[in-house]
Order: sequence, then structure tokens, then C-alpha cells
Amino acid sequence: MKVQDMDKCAPSSDWNVLYWVLGTILMPVALPLALINIWQRFQAQKFRNQLPGKVVLITGASSGLGESLAHVFYRAGCRVILAARRTQELERVKKDLLALDVDPAYPPTVLSLDLAELNSIPEFVTRVLAVYNQVDILINNGGISVRSDVASTAVDVDLKVMVVNYFGSVALTKALLPSMVKRGSGHICFISSVQGKFAIPQRAAYSASKHALQAFADSLRAEVANKNINVSCVSPGYIRTQLSLNALTGSGSSYGKMDEATAKGMSPDKLAERILQCILRKEPDIIVSDVQAKIAYYLRHLCPSLYFWIMAKRALKLEKAEKKST
Repeated sequence: MKVQDMDKCAPSSDWNVLYWVLGTILMPVALPLALINIWQRFQAQKFRNQLPGKVVLITGASSGLGESLAHVFYRAGCRVILAARRTQELERVKKDLLALDVDPAYPPTVLSLDLAELNSIPEFVTRVLAVYNQVDILINNGGISVRSDVASTAVDVDLKVMVVNYFGSVALTKALLPSMVKRGSGHICFISSVQGKFAIPQRAAYSASKHALQAFADSLRAEVANKNINVSCVSPGYIRTQLSLNALTGSGSSYGKMDEATAKGMSPDKLAERILQCILRKEPDIIVSDVQAKIAYYLRHLCPSLYFWIMAKRALKLEKAEKKST
């Protein structure tokens, strides 16, 4: 082989730079992350074997993601307690669960809960603890949304969204927390939203409630870390549920429309499985969304000026669309 041919076969300087980047920069980061992932998978499998018989309280369990969560944890052999305002729908979910071929199978418990009635929550927790004397996993899933710009949203609507999405979950968590501390174990999971990580136009009330929930979860996680109580905060993107149909307008009436983004959102069943894995792995904070939402999240923190410009353009586009429709 000629020297010229050998030179052609030799690695180029570009490849040398790539190898250097991979070996010097990426590998020290990727290897620990890979080891952590392996450890989390091991822990998840270990805890999965302990799931049968665990008591799981799910709020907002009458439909959507809450209903999917009920199916996931029931199939895992858990003793599920279904809570929501619409007890008739809860009974339907219970009937569907009982029709499943599950072993071991514990009959689900249905309890009425209105997160807006904060004063009734301590009594609700008394009823919950009377069922099994404990709750191993609390999933704060219940909530409402709103579709309205700030100027058109009545303060009463802001208040209602904050009470249901934030104060309701806070009150329930606080009422149940002493029993977990006493037992020295428990897991509290908050279902937030990517809009709790970054805000978008016409979602001010909803995003504010989820921002608050995120902050509460972060503080609580630190405070109970030495008490063998885990806290997870799950931030999904758009989910294919009835959330937008049940959302409020600025006046407080029902929005009653299926958003295009919501209709194209992720499956609630798939998200419920991911939430189960999050709890099994004891992950503190996860985002479950498409690439677009993740890009928006990183833009908000790494390049805020560009993010603000994009959101301003989006707000203007929405405003023009509303004027055109009217």
C-alpha cells in the first residue's frame, strides 16, 4: 500500500476531535447517568414486587388521566381509593376495574371529594384512613384548566383555579402527611404540567396554579427527605383527555371545546404507565412531553429573551384569531 493510500485510511483530524469530545466531555457525564438509570431500573423492579397490597389514593379518578392511573395501579395489585366529585363516574370506573382479570385483586373504594371545599378535606382524610388505616401512595391528580387572557379573566376564576389545582392538593397533602410521618413511609406524587415550568399566553391562571404546585413539591421534598417519604412532581405536556372541554372561560362558564393540541396529545394510558415508573424509581421531578415543549422549557431558562419574543408572537396570533372568529 502506498503512503498516500495509508494517509487516506488514517483518521482525519475531525474524527480525532470527535473522539476527544466523546471521551473527555461526554463520557464523564454519560457514564454516571447510565449507572443512575440502571440503579433506578433495579429499584423500580424491586419495588414493583412490593406493590401488591399498597394503598393508593388517586384524586380526579373519575375520568382522563385519573381513570388511567386507577387501571395501572389496580392491575399492579394495589388497593386503590378513587376520589372525585362525580361519584357516579367513579362507580363506573370501579365496575370497569372489577371486570379486569387481576391477581391479587382488591375491590376499589369510592369516596366523594371536592377539592374546592377545603374545610371538608380533613374529614375526607378521616374517611380514607378508616378504610385501610394508611395510604402508601397519594397521587394529587385532580384539577381544572382555563382558556382566557389575563384582561378577560375574572378574579373569581383565578381564585377557583388556584383553590382546586393548588390549595386543594396542598390541603389534602397536609391532612394526610402526619399519618405518613408516623408510619415512616409514603410517596406523594403531584401531577403538574409543563405549563408549571413555563407559561404560555391565555393560560395565566392555570400556569400560576401549576407553578405554585411545583414550588410546594420542591419544598416538601426537602423537608421529608429524612423521614423516608418521597415526593415526585410530574409535568406532562398535552394529554388526550376532556381537560379542555371541562376548562373554564374568563367569565367562569364552560369552555366546551376540544383544543387541537389536546386532541393530538399523548395517551393518558401511556402517561399513567410512565407515572407508575416514576413512583417505582422514586424520581423527584420529570417532564413527559413532546420535543416542542421541552425546547420551550430549555429556551425559557437558557435563552429567555428569545422565549419571550416567541410567546409575544404567539399571543398576538391568538388575539387575531379570536377577533376573526367574532
